[in-house]
Amino acid sequence: MQESQTVPCGINKFHRKPVQDVDTYCSVHCLNSDNGSIRTHSSGQISEPYLTLESSSTNGCQLVSNSPSTVSFSPSGSPVSPNDSQSHPDPCLSQENAPCSPLKKSCVSEDVNHKLQELESLMHAPDPDTLGIYEKSYTVGPTQVSLETDGWKEIMEMISHGDLKEVLIACAKAVSENDILTTECLISELRSMVSVSGEPIQRLGAYILEGFVARFAQSGSAIYKSLRCKEPASHDLLSYMHLLYEICPYFKFGYMSANGAIAEAMKDEDRVHIIDFQIAQGTQWISLIQALAARPGGPPHICITGIDDSTSAHARAGGLDIVAKRLSKLAQMCNVPFKFRAVEVSASEVEFEHLGIQPGEALAVNFALMLHHMPDESVTTQNPRDRILRMVRSLSPKVVTLVEQESNTNTAPFFLRFLETLHYYLAMFESIDVAMSREHKDRINVEQHCLARDIVNIIACEGAERVERHELLGKWRLRFTMAGFKPYPLSPLVSGTIKTLLANYCMSYSLEERDEALYLGWMNKALIASCAWQ
Repeated sequence: MQESQTVPCGINKFHRKPVQDVDTYCSVHCLNSDNGSIRTHSSGQISEPYLTLESSSTNGCQLVSNSPSTVSFSPSGSPVSPNDSQSHPDPCLSQENAPCSPLKKSCVSEDVNHKLQELESLMHAPDPDTLGIYEKSYTVGPTQVSLETDGWKEIMEMISHGDLKEVLIACAKAVSENDILTTECLISELRSMVSVSGEPIQRLGAYILEGFVARFAQSGSAIYKSLRCKEPASHDLLSYMHLLYEICPYFKFGYMSANGAIAEAMKDEDRVHIIDFQIAQGTQWISLIQALAARPGGPPHICITGIDDSTSAHARAGGLDIVAKRLSKLAQMCNVPFKFRAVEVSASEVEFEHLGIQPGEALAVNFALMLHHMPDESVTTQNPRDRILRMVRSLSPKVVTLVEQESNTNTAPFFLRFLETLHYYLAMFESIDVAMSREHKDRINVEQHCLARDIVNIIACEGAERVERHELLGKWRLRFTMAGFKPYPLSPLVSGTIKTLLANYCMSYSLEERDEALYLGWMNKALIASCAWQ
């Protein structure tokens, strides 16, 4: 199998809390919003999703889109808008395809169906004389695949025992080895094992399977089309992001730690200029403005330069003028001299002249859950990731804050990248499972809009189309050091504040402080890292 040739699968990273008014305006980071949504029926029951890809693989398998309006993972029956109970026709729904099983078996060839029947027979009657037939080689298209008895027996045992995690790993291994027949067989089996309404591994498996099929069909363009068939209303999207912000401490941890470092660095400054490389809702700065307003001796003059591209406009339901007005209103209420500068360009395209730096300003630069979206040397020789760091260092900032996912999906080969994604997002799905019941009608929307597209992008896309490129803090530390930065130790007050925050959440969350950085984890698996530089 060749690498997928795709168009962008979209960016839907960790989000900032939606803006409704200044009092409730908090910090959930929205980087993109062109997602579909999973709707509920008027009865409140969650509709099970269906595969929504439109493509054909090299061996002629057709993937059919069954997306209802504003739905990327199509529910059976007629979809119902959250705002009314009437069904709406779906412009993306093929009239030739009635609702079917959660993930259609239409892309499995006759050879594979025959093979599955033989394997099922083998499970029930493993006669040694019949095992020899599985040692032969099968040819599917240009690729010849060797099926060994022991390997198939092990796979079928996984399936019979319902070991979904191991079957997902086996499928990823087959994908990485271009084993077309095994991939088709395992995709077919996985369809009946995953569920967006099930246990965490089943829910995660549903989105991983979507990524497998997109990659297998070499059709990232189709997954992009199906996932953005219809965007949810802004207030719905913001509601999902706000819900995730409240039930899990990941975002609060990141923004509290970054704000703590900035407040410490600026405690004696009269003119403060903050450059936020992904302003989104601008909500990270609510608590910082309030804290600086209460500073002994009076507040400083604050200028915030918000960098943001057009992908966040839908989530905000407008341009950066919305952020400017709300932050200005808050600053006025707190008697803080304030100025907002809007820079509506992609973060990777920012140049010095965009920043409007004035003499006498103490400069803080904020990279919160966004640097991993910048291409690096593995994607383009221009290497925006390191270029931006060198440019920022040339500004001589007092402090630079970095918050990133503690995951390694940038340059890792596909199979290792899959394993990293599986374990990372399984921890996140488990934490959501503890905080929100599986029957909650908005849980699917939270997982889909805030996590699913990232998972599909990591698995299905390659090259410039793969925008989710996380690195471990060790690699970020190397990049910052090479750019000329030195670590800026976090104040003990920051870790103390975060420990108080975590007391309000499940005891399974962990906080670790090492190497001048803070790590937030789930069941001792680090998920988010935060540090500061100067």
